[in-house]
Amino acid sequence: MLIDTHAHLDDDRFRDDLPAVLDRATAAGVSRILTIGVDADTSAAAVRLTEQYPVLAAVVGIQPNHVAEMKPGDWERVLEMVQNPRVVAVGETGLDRYWDRAPFPLQEEFFDRHLQLARERNLPVVIHCREAEADVVRMLRAAFERHGPIAAVMHSFCGDSATAQACLAMGLHISFAGMLTFKNNDSLRQVAATIPLDRVLVETDSPYLTPMPFRGKRNEPAYVAHTAACLAGVFGISVEALAEKTTENARLLFKVI
Repeated sequence: MLIDTHAHLDDDRFRDDLPAVLDRATAAGVSRILTIGVDADTSAAAVRLTEQYPVLAAVVGIQPNHVAEMKPGDWERVLEMVQNPRVVAVGETGLDRYWDRAPFPLQEEFFDRHLQLARERNLPVVIHCREAEADVVRMLRAAFERHGPIAAVMHSFCGDSATAQACLAMGLHISFAGMLTFKNNDSLRQVAATIPLDRVLVETDSPYLTPMPFRGKRNEPAYVAHTAACLAGVFGISVEALAEKTTENARLLFKVI
């Protein structure tokens, strides 16, 4: 069985066929799916989906590209939502220098807020990082030096080995999405090979980052099996062994059954 640790199932692209999408995930061996918010509204939608579909668990927060769009009361809504037992993590949060949608100091402020909230609620953190690896490591290291190991995952990891090793040293997990399967991504597969098996996770980031051989189509949780198969090849182990280990890792980090 597999756990898709990152999907956006509130996305409009799932509006018309989500039950069928979840049926295909179950048929592909996916036992749990974490559906992720990127702002207050999508976080609330994620929580509502978990009430309708028991296979889902929710992650709530404000993604860095959305912090400048927050309305009054949005952060307070997140603070309320994290008290829901169906919420298993805070996020996605982090830093992004690729898109110019939010001032970087504001991103840093809310990344720190999410890290603090996660510590207060004893929840892990789902971290988004795009072209901001040094900044993310800097802020994580400051938190690590004050508070110790950080329960978190670098979602859809595409950084270098130095970034991965810095995160591992602070207690984080590393999650791989469909980009790992791309034919021209040998460098990412080389990084993946250096991650200890007890720190690795798999995800889809549905509906984005569709793995081979479905690249160009809408991604969905069933396709996490293809990323898992690619990762098993990287480690030189069976798909079954990889699935067992990544599922165990996800259950320990997110406390999901």
